[in-house]
Formats: sequence, structure tokens, C-alpha cells
Amino acid sequence: MRRASACCFTSLFSGIRWKIKHKHKHTQRSRETMEKPKYNAGDNVEIVAPNTKDSNRSCTTNIILNHDFSEGLHLWHPNCCDGHVVSAESAYPDGISEKSGGSYAVVTNRKECWQGLEQDITARVCQGSTYTVSACVGVSGPLQGSTEVLATLKLEYQATGTSYLRIGRASVSKERWGKLEGTFSLPTMPDRVVFYLEGPSPGIDLLIKSALITCSNPSESESVSHGCFPAEDENIILNPRFEDGVNNWSGRGCKIVLHDSIGDGKIVPLYGKYFVAATERTQNWNGVQQEISGRVQRKLAYDVTAVVRIFGNNVTSSDVRVTLWVQTPNLREQYIGVANAQATDKDWVQLQGKFLLNGSPSKVVIYIEGPPSGTDILLNSLIVKHAEKTPPSPPPVIENPAFGVNIIENSNLNGGTNGWFPLGNCTLSVGTGSPHVLPPMARDTLGPHEPLSGRYILVTNRTQNWMGPAQMITDKLKLFLTYQVSAWVRVGPGATGLQNVNVALGVDNQWVNGGQAEVNGERWHEIGGSFRIEKQPSKVMVYVQGPAPGVDLMIAGLQIFPVDRQARFRYLRLQTDKIRKQDVTLKFSGADSGSPFGTLVKVRQTNNAFPFGSCVNRTNIDNEDFVDFFSKNFNWAVFGNELKWYWTEAQQGKFNYQDADEILDLCKSHNIETRGHCIFWEVEGTVQSWIRNLNKTDLSTAVQNRLSGLLTRYKGKFRHYDVNNEMLHGSFYQDRLGKDIRANMFKTAHQLDPSPILFVNDYHIEDGCDTRSSPEKYIEHVLDLQEQGAPVGGIGIQGHIDSPVGSVVCSALDKLGILGLPIWFTELDVSSINEHVRADDLEVMLRECFAHPAVDGITLWGFWELFMSRDNSHLVNAEGDINEAGARYLALKKEWLSHANGDINDQGEFQFRGFPGTYNVQIFTASKKVSKTFVVEKGDLPLVVSIDL
Repeated sequence: MRRASACCFTSLFSGIRWKIKHKHKHTQRSRETMEKPKYNAGDNVEIVAPNTKDSNRSCTTNIILNHDFSEGLHLWHPNCCDGHVVSAESAYPDGISEKSGGSYAVVTNRKECWQGLEQDITARVCQGSTYTVSACVGVSGPLQGSTEVLATLKLEYQATGTSYLRIGRASVSKERWGKLEGTFSLPTMPDRVVFYLEGPSPGIDLLIKSALITCSNPSESESVSHGCFPAEDENIILNPRFEDGVNNWSGRGCKIVLHDSIGDGKIVPLYGKYFVAATERTQNWNGVQQEISGRVQRKLAYDVTAVVRIFGNNVTSSDVRVTLWVQTPNLREQYIGVANAQATDKDWVQLQGKFLLNGSPSKVVIYIEGPPSGTDILLNSLIVKHAEKTPPSPPPVIENPAFGVNIIENSNLNGGTNGWFPLGNCTLSVGTGSPHVLPPMARDTLGPHEPLSGRYILVTNRTQNWMGPAQMITDKLKLFLTYQVSAWVRVGPGATGLQNVNVALGVDNQWVNGGQAEVNGERWHEIGGSFRIEKQPSKVMVYVQGPAPGVDLMIAGLQIFPVDRQARFRYLRLQTDKIRKQDVTLKFSGADSGSPFGTLVKVRQTNNAFPFGSCVNRTNIDNEDFVDFFSKNFNWAVFGNELKWYWTEAQQGKFNYQDADEILDLCKSHNIETRGHCIFWEVEGTVQSWIRNLNKTDLSTAVQNRLSGLLTRYKGKFRHYDVNNEMLHGSFYQDRLGKDIRANMFKTAHQLDPSPILFVNDYHIEDGCDTRSSPEKYIEHVLDLQEQGAPVGGIGIQGHIDSPVGSVVCSALDKLGILGLPIWFTELDVSSINEHVRADDLEVMLRECFAHPAVDGITLWGFWELFMSRDNSHLVNAEGDINEAGARYLALKKEWLSHANGDINDQGEFQFRGFPGTYNVQIFTASKKVSKTFVVEKGDLPLVVSIDL
């Protein structure tokens, strides 16, 4: 079908919009039905690009043949209209009065906006190159004012049909020639490429004096791949500081107005002479936009910098965002959050972000949005450039780390309260009678240790939650070292209910969590956690806080010490061998087994059966480099958003299972197992608005429909389901439908599809920093569900963790292990600005999990930069380079493959210890080499594998 007329692109974006925000989840926006945006004149900049090496043509020459119509209309074709060439000296009726010499084409009898003049350029363009377009155009006919002339490419693909790419525009009038400029690049090479000029309203004649398309600035280094890439210092935004007015810009559902100052001259540009205001905004998504189609290339990362502020409506501060709207050739839509910052009405602020497009879009629009309706967005500058590759961070050099040495002064209180001071107007004194033994988590890290003193700090006269003992430790900390926190804590008698106690750090007035525990006055409780400082602070204070005002607080044996991770790794390697490997006997038989004694055998494991998975989003699978790394290095997958209710039914009754289906098909084609995440999400902020607005009866019906629709559609296709995500941190369904709803969700899911294991899934279980989701609370939660008949079959620990310490993680796993259910880390990620430290964190988590008998699988919450829920957590950089964290992951995967060499014994057997998985064995007899494949299944007993020679 022919696309909509270009001159008709005048309606504004509309539709319901909403966002999902969560601490540990991808922030994405639902699809929505939208009309096409209004565009103002001209995508006009020149982007200079390196040359594409080609023996048949030079990239610096014009690829438009007969570009000035000196040969009439030779090689040009009118598109469903008429055309001819006239001399510029002739008096064409109602035409351009300028006498500039030469000839120009006249396109007449135009019945549609898209009718114009075209030329086939297929043989003269190449994939990946960036081309500059320039044309001298005019109009003639019954026209008042100006109109748009557009340059367009028609891209024909045998497999997917025809798409259209607008590559330039100009606003022209009858009186003079106008200059049309633009750029384009072809990420994939179509079967046919046609360039044409179009745009004025029906009845208006289109005049074309010349047309040029060039790929300039040849690069001598471009010798292998076809494609000219934009220079890294070039901005692909046209008219980025509004020196050409609002050309190339438009309002997204609102008006934009050019200013040199507003507010009685108090607001002036930070850069240049002008800024624009997006005004008359009625939705938070209204703002300033520019289409950048053809100027961005897939699989390239782009840095984005915007200078913004807000104005009016008595709003002094608001979130402002840079967002991409992407439309694919099959008209699917995607929203990509690029950058956000808190803007004010007092100063200009800078938004910075980064993005990458996995697929080949047909249209890309970048826009600024966010503040509430009625508040103007002011934009002074927008820069989008190909991102420079960041050099790998060197490993931190830490001199004399003093592993295991407590940095707390007078921890044993031998000197009374020396070294300590009260935070606030509380009172510190010393008491006796606290435990003499180290808390278990510290003991597991430090090993044998001298006993504690039995003295504790007693804090009385507390009138605020934050009051407690404090100590300055600024000069005792080293950057990039991971510190473990350990203490015994207790509260005084008379407290009502459990009290939250927190070891906190004030790092330049920023709160850092060192560990939390819920305690009472009946006994001493262990508190354990960890932290790391990665930027040089000016002041660091440690303090203990938390109980309600009036409640006395007791702290004994507070220790903060750097952790020797390598020592822990040595222990974990031994544990892994005991827990994961099993005895295997290969028993040989067959024609060549008459006298196999002494025959050489080589055993090589090719695949470890332990589940290592990753999060995948629909957009990721358009990137073949992502798919290659994913399919080679993971055997399980979980979908980031595509199975969640807010994605599959963003609007009531309108279902989208296509994204989930396509990821599922990809996984099936690579023999990758899948987890279903998630059927419901208990946190209210993640529930779409139409569900929140239902009454109790309709909500109950909707829940049942969700269960039956999802579980029936995918029956037998998912090995696991997270039934109701994060029940320890939310209660949306329980508050509205009663306590029984949670167990009923499990029961109904099991009835509809008995095959998958049904999981609970929550975060901060393993790190000691959230009393709402301590291991003890999680155990209580699971037992409560089971008592109600819920078939809970697995425990999901999300694993969004910072500065992990092995003994703290292991302690949580030990506690949860008493339930006898398989434990999975379902969304594991770690974060550090230094990729070597990030690699260490990842190794801590992978080794702890792999060495623990209760853990049955590990799923990472992604691995590719820009497609993670947390910054600085990726294993692979945006353009495909494996960083140190990724290299560490691959090294561990390699370490966890078993190999063995030796001779067959006199009983015709060869014995070794190995991990479950797939193996290849080579047997070198006197006459030949025999190669066989066998599988070691997971089990507790020694395994005998028969090999028929």
C-alpha cells in the first residue's frame, strides 16, 4: 500500500501514556496508538562522512545522473504525473522570476502530495555510508505563502516489502529558489533504492533546478567494510542552537516558540543567541522534537547532551527527559529513555545520556518531555554524536589493604567511649554483658579471632530515630576496597514491637547503607552488611541509628574491615569441587575393547549443564551481535518486560504477545530454556492504570483472565514462573482482593499448567540491607503461602547487589536452604564504575552461588551496555566489545568445564570427577582414534557411562 501523503503529516501525537518505574527494573514505556506528528520545515545540515572504498566509483562524486537536467529528463521519471524541462531564461507562467541560467525540470498535473520526479540510484549507493543531499527547488501555481518540498527514498525489499525514508526538506515560495538539504544512511542494503522529490499540495507544480547526492570526506582507512561513518565530533542534530530559527524542529503535541530572552530579560541562553520554549503543553509528553531518521545508524552508540530549564505554572522543579520514539518498518513503536535530570526555573541544567538502536528503524524522533502540563520546557542546545569509545579502566592499585583489620577505633571499648561521639543530643555510656564471640558472618570471613570484650555502648535519651553513636573514619578508608560491616545490636526494654537498627555511613552527607536488622530487647542480634567507596570523599562518618525515639540502643563489637576476596575464592574452589562435581566411570566395550588396557583417553567437557541465563528484551534480538554472544554463553533466558501484564495488556482488551512470542522462538531455536517473568507484580507503581481503576469484582475477573490467558497460551513452554513479583515490597492485589489472593494465584497457575515450577521472587534478600526482605522474613512468607496450599516450588532471589561479601551472601543462602526448595538468582547484576572491580563483584556472586548446594541456577539481568537496569553493570560494551567483567564471566565458564586425560585400566574403565553436562571423549587405540559424545546427568551417586567402541 502507498504510504500516507507526505504533505498530510500535520496531526499531533496523541494517546494515553504512562511509565513503569522501579528501582530494579527496566524503565520502559508501553506501546500506544499515535497519529503522525506535525513537522516544520527542513532537515537541513550537512554531515561530512568518510568515503566508502569502491573500485567502481568515488564517494566524492555526485551519484545523481543528469543532476542539472542538461540532458532533459534523461534517467528521471515523473511519478504518476507529468514532467518536462524548460530553460531558466524562459518565462514559465507564474514561475520563479530569477534568471539564473541553465535548465530546470517542471513537474505538473500533480494529483497527490507524493507525486514528483524520481531516479533509481540502487547501483550507486552502498550499505552503511552516510550521504549528503542537496537540491535547488521551487514551486509554481496557486500558492499563498510557502510550502514544503521533500526529498524521499523508496526502499524496496523482496522479503519485507517497500518502506519510505524522508531524507531532507525545505520551505519554499513562488518567488525564489530554495535549498533543500539533508543526509541519509542505509544500515541494510535494499534490493532497490529510488530517490525522489515530492511534497507540495496537489495542483502546485514542483520545480527542480538541480539535485546532488554525495558521500564526502573520503577515509583512506576504510578498506574492509562498506560504509562511511560520521566523524565522531559531528552533531547529527540539525540547527542544534536555533541559529536558523525553528527550522528542523517542531512541537510534540504543543507549540514551540523561539526566544532570545523571556521573564523580563532574566532568562537568556546559556549558549548562542536563542532558545525555544515548548508551550501550551497539556500532557507531560508534550515537548520539543526533531526527526533524525537516516542520520543514526544501528549498532552505533550515541552520546546525547541537552541544555534545558523549565518556566511557568508556578513549578520550580521538575523531571525533564530526553526520549527517542522509534518506528520499525512494520510500524511497531518503541520508546527509549535516553537521559533525565531535575530541571529548575532558576538555572539551565545539562541532561546527558546514551543510546543505541539494535534494528533498522524507518523513523526516529528525539524529543524533550517530562514536566507537568502548563509548564514550558526551554531548550537551548541539543547535541547527538557518535559516542567515543571509553578506554578500559585500569585495575585499582591498593597499597597495604590490611585485609581483616578493623578500622573502628576503640571497638572493644577498653577506653570507655574514647573515639566515639553522640550524634544528636543523646547520651553514650558503656555497659557489660554483650556476647564475647564474633557474629557468625564476620567469623566466616575472618576465621579464628580473639574474643570480643563483652562491653557495649548504651545510647539513652534518644529523641530522634537517627540518634546514636558515631565515629569519623574518613582517613581510614581506601577507594575500591570492599568493606564488611559486623556488630551485635539490641534495644532496651519497653520498645513496642521490633525495631529497625541500621549501621549507616554519611559520605559527604550522602547516606550509605552498611546493614540493617530488626531487633528486640530480648536478645542480641547480628547485623551484617557491606559497602565500598569509589570516589574520594571529603568526610565519612559511621553511625548507628534506627529505633523509635525514646528507645535505648545497644551496640557491641562494631567492626568494619576490608575483605580478602581471593582467600574466600580459594575456599569456594574446594567447595565447588565437592558440591558440583561427581564421580564418573567410563566403561568401554565393543570390537576394540578386547585389550584396552593402557589405551590413552582424553575427556573434554563441551557444555556445563548448570543453568546460566540472561535477561533478554525484544529489541535485543534485532542485534545479531547480541544474539551471537547470548546464544553461545547462556542456556537459560528470562524476558525483561515482554511477559509482564503491563506489556501484554497495556490497555484493557488489547493484547500484545508478539514480542514474547518472538523471544520465545529465538530461545527455542538455540535450545535455550526460559523463565516466565512475571504473571503479576505486587508493587502498585508497576500496575497499569486501567487495572488500578477497577472495582474489586472487576479486578478479580481481570486477575482470573490474566491467569487463564497467559498460562493457556504458553502451556508447557516456560520451565518456571514468577507468580507474583515482590510480595515483600508491595501489596496491591492483597489489599484489594484479600490475603487469599496470593495463594490462589499459585493454585490457579498450577491447575492451568502443572509443568512449570512456581517461584516467589524478591530483592535485597542476600545483602543484609533491607529488613523488609531479610532471609527470616522470606522464610516466613514462603511458609505462610504453603500453609494456605500454594504450590511454591522455588525461591527467587533477584540479586541486584552492591559490593557483595561472600559470607553475608552465604549466610542468607544457608538460612533459606532449610526450606528444601531450589534457589535461583533470577536477576543478578553488580555495579562499579571500574570494570575490574565489577568483575570481582561478579566473581564473588557467581562463585558463592555455584559453590552452594541449595542454588540451582543463575540468571543475569542482562549483559549488554545500555540494556541493563543499572549503570556500570554491563559485561559487553554498547558496540560489542567484551569488557573485564565479561572476560571474567567467560573465564569462570571455562574454569567450570571438566577435562581429564589418562589410560584405560585393566577393567576396561576410565574414572574422573566432572561437572554435569555434555562431554567428548577421544580413545587412541593402536589402529585408530575413536571419538564419542556422552552426557553426565546431575546426581548424588557415582555415574557409570557405557561407551561402545
